[in-house]
Amino acid sequence: MRKFLYSKYVTFLPFDRLTSKIISIMKKIIFAFAFTSVLWSCKTANSVPTAATKEQVQVAINLDVITNDQVMVTVNAPSIKTDEITYHIPKTVPGTYSEDNYGRYIEDLKAYDTKGNLLVVKKIDVNSWSISKAKTLDKITYLVNDSFDTEKGTKFGDEDVFSPAGSNIDAGKNIMLNTHCFVGYFTNFMSIPYKVTITHPAILWGSTSMTDLDASTTADTFITSRYAELVENPIMYSKPDYTTFTVDGMEILISVYSPSGKVTAESITPEMKTMMTAQKTFLGKINATKKYSVLLYLSSMQENDAKGFGALEHPTATTVVLPELMPKEELVKSMMDVVSHEFFHIVTPLSIHSKEIQYFDYNDPKMSSHLWMYEGVTEYFANLFQINQGLITEEDFYNRISDQMERAAKMNDTMSFTTMSTNVLKEPYKEQYINVYQKGSLIGMCLDIIIREKSNGERGILDLMQKLSTEYGPSKPFNDDELFAKITSLTYPEVGAFLATYVAGTTPIPYETYFAKVGVTKSTVKSPGNVFLKGQVPYITVNPETKEIVVIPNIELNPFYTALDLKGGDIIMAINDKPYSLDNIYDMIGESQNWKENEAITVKIKRNGVEQVLKGKIQLPYEEKEALNATDITKKALREAWLKG
Repeated sequence: MRKFLYSKYVTFLPFDRLTSKIISIMKKIIFAFAFTSVLWSCKTANSVPTAATKEQVQVAINLDVITNDQVMVTVNAPSIKTDEITYHIPKTVPGTYSEDNYGRYIEDLKAYDTKGNLLVVKKIDVNSWSISKAKTLDKITYLVNDSFDTEKGTKFGDEDVFSPAGSNIDAGKNIMLNTHCFVGYFTNFMSIPYKVTITHPAILWGSTSMTDLDASTTADTFITSRYAELVENPIMYSKPDYTTFTVDGMEILISVYSPSGKVTAESITPEMKTMMTAQKTFLGKINATKKYSVLLYLSSMQENDAKGFGALEHPTATTVVLPELMPKEELVKSMMDVVSHEFFHIVTPLSIHSKEIQYFDYNDPKMSSHLWMYEGVTEYFANLFQINQGLITEEDFYNRISDQMERAAKMNDTMSFTTMSTNVLKEPYKEQYINVYQKGSLIGMCLDIIIREKSNGERGILDLMQKLSTEYGPSKPFNDDELFAKITSLTYPEVGAFLATYVAGTTPIPYETYFAKVGVTKSTVKSPGNVFLKGQVPYITVNPETKEIVVIPNIELNPFYTALDLKGGDIIMAINDKPYSLDNIYDMIGESQNWKENEAITVKIKRNGVEQVLKGKIQLPYEEKEALNATDITKKALREAWLKG
């Protein structure tokens, strides 16, 4: 999971409490602890009685009749042999690392016997309903509310469901149908097939990696081998806007919902195809799926729309939520960063995962201790493949590593990574989760360098992941406490020592030691900063009522503002004769990235109700930052093997 809040842009939007959560481009993107749908078995405690193994749980979801943004769901029960049965909606889904309680969106759950009589239903907790006289149970019905309507844009994972893991119900326009939001499971009946029929208006088309078994344009039927497979297959209903292409035998679907029609699937497909082709080339023989869907939902940023930006990964799909207002260049860049991370989850945890993931308990989850691998190595690959395949420069790659080091340094560097992973649902470990994308990636980098050095450049961490994938694979989980020994046996004692000291242990990683092996050194440089943002502190905000861009009062302003005599409370109306407001604030921010020191600039403002024009020269704020540079030519061969091998 990379639960990534798109800080670079959201900071400037009118959600004041959101600003403290959104920093730089934090790639906290969600992956689902991906189950390999058809092959994976479920938790042994949830095994189904022999008499029930050939039955189905039949689900009907009605998208034709939507009232008050609520959808009716009907679940036909299998044959139940006990006097009572409990129906559960997930508390947590794989990869979200938060207790989201999806049952809070369920209303008016009723149970009926075979004669149509109501059975007694008792709500046990927010996610569970106990049904009496269960031997006579025929079906249950309930209403589902969507989560997008209630997002506040504050602490995602605490109060709000992260948007890519949530649901949207907008009649006739868009239904973001993350299946865990709509469909639950009966105790001890998770391992039998699910047959889901969704009726919908003909104008809506369902984007998914599942195969529709109904040929009509107003109903879709999907069959999955078990509940876990259903959960891992999101569907997005909207007016058809999609493209498909094939990369090395894998069919790729790109589907887009853009409220205004500003963005189309066709407009972003060339970059997606280039990137995913490069990823497949980088992965080589690892090929875990034959179809992959990218479902992109673009938020209008209205009060009742999604505000948690990023993506949720599944074995054969990624759901992505980003703001529609983003300029295309930034949108494509974000999509490349987001989807590249998510796509690499086909390696881990899809092909390499522990029993905690294989037998995931949706209402009492036990977490694996190896987030350094599931998220960290995945994030490392998302950057490494780009330099490996020539999509970014060596300088770009080093800058990304420097940024990760800077962000990781702000976290608890002495906390055991395996301990944090195991306890990630509770504090103080929960607040350190974001470090899986910073230090976790750096762990992957160090392991890569060690393996390259010991093998004289012939092998790296990708080779290790290929071997682990062969050893285990989608249907064979490993024991959490045995992984380090297995990795050591497949590599070198030095790798095992690193894992014990710096991943399971509490010793901070001496990065300089590993950079020296490939001839890279750290230095301090002055670099131009963002005129509108310093770290977590924005210099501007937006009045949500007027859409005006306002310089935040009562803070120390950087040289850009002082040189032009811009003051707190000033309303920025135009820059260089181009008007700006909330509607095109991203254009202003994007264009500011190209400003040069001492260039002429004019800023039209309103101060105390009076309009005026300020003229002057651009003075950029400068920040001292650590930079990485290749300096030792004697290590060039190993460095080339690391970056290009």
